[in-house]
Amino acid sequence: MKEASFYISESGGKVKCLLCPKHCRIPDGGVGVCGTRENFSGKLYALAYSKPVALHLDPIEKKPLYHFHPGAKILSVGTLGCNLNCRFCQNFDISQQFEKEDFDNITEVSPEQILSICLNSGYKFVAFTYNEPTVFFEYMIDIAELCRKNGIKTVAVSNGQINEEPLLKLVEYIDAFNIDLKSFNPDFYRKICGGEIETTKRAIEIISEKKRHLEVTFLLIEGLNDDREEFTAMCGFLAGLDRDIVLHISRAFPRYKMDFDPTPLELINDFQKTASKYLNHVYAGNI
Repeated sequence: MKEASFYISESGGKVKCLLCPKHCRIPDGGVGVCGTRENFSGKLYALAYSKPVALHLDPIEKKPLYHFHPGAKILSVGTLGCNLNCRFCQNFDISQQFEKEDFDNITEVSPEQILSICLNSGYKFVAFTYNEPTVFFEYMIDIAELCRKNGIKTVAVSNGQINEEPLLKLVEYIDAFNIDLKSFNPDFYRKICGGEIETTKRAIEIISEKKRHLEVTFLLIEGLNDDREEFTAMCGFLAGLDRDIVLHISRAFPRYKMDFDPTPLELINDFQKTASKYLNHVYAGNI
């Protein structure tokens, strides 16, 4: 384990995590909502540090990133945990269904070993993906710092639920982001995802302001987040930052706790046409 960043000690042996907007107050021996940050005798530790459960070589387009070194292969790193609990989670088996004891059975792969894999195999790109990389912030930062020193570019695929101070540190090391913007409705974020929209919107603004490569994914679910006025407002928000922000409109399939029909292709095409009035690069995915 490694001591976590961004927390403060409180009375009674509790700690308050400042990494994401949950601001978990964690008693001694407890873990935060993400399941990956444990209070041990008044110090907060990152359980997921050097504990990847997924380490694969992917096409960069799978992230999805279409305008960042297309055709490249990217080493993808993921751990357990997430700071949201989306009822339709596509990777619930690693993001939701685990216990803190599971970390004891995961083989450690240090940041130096990740770098060694890249250098020995000639990999030029590393992605932090599969689960929410915010919850393995320290591991991500340490890998990204080594990568930057060795000419390897890094990508974070995130839900954007990260506080401003840690995000500002993260953008110093990450070259490209794909942010999952799940809806433009605050109630959807709270009731369906267990999060809040303003943090993700602010993350998108900061990444854009800092001139990092940015692509956004919107998973379209018929009957849940397909309000056209809300979607139009979303497109206007993104276009107000930069009309060249790439938007991926992805088809949803039933997963985890939700049962619904796969998103109709005609609905995907309709939303793609709407988005193309605002943004220069709009793609349909998962079709």
